[in-house]
Amino acid sequence: MSDRQAIYDTVVAQIEPFNKKGAALSDATTFQGDLEWDSLTVMDFVAAIEDEFDIIITMNMQAEIETVGQLVDAVATLKQD
Repeated sequence: MSDRQAIYDTVVAQIEPFNKKGAALSDATTFQGDLEWDSLTVMDFVAAIEDEFDIIITMNMQAEIETVGQLVDAVATLKQD
């Protein structure tokens, strides 16, 4: 299993408690559109991801992350640093 796949699986597992709509998840799933998350939910979720992977996602990065796939790629990049 690739590192990206492992990160994706962990991110998806972290999304589940926040996935009130039961939206199907893929790289293209958007947080605002598909999952209908408000800013507070996003902040809680980002905190959970940061704790899970022991990384810091800056506000600038958060502003650019709109999909599950973008988040997985950002986590992968941050874990390499």
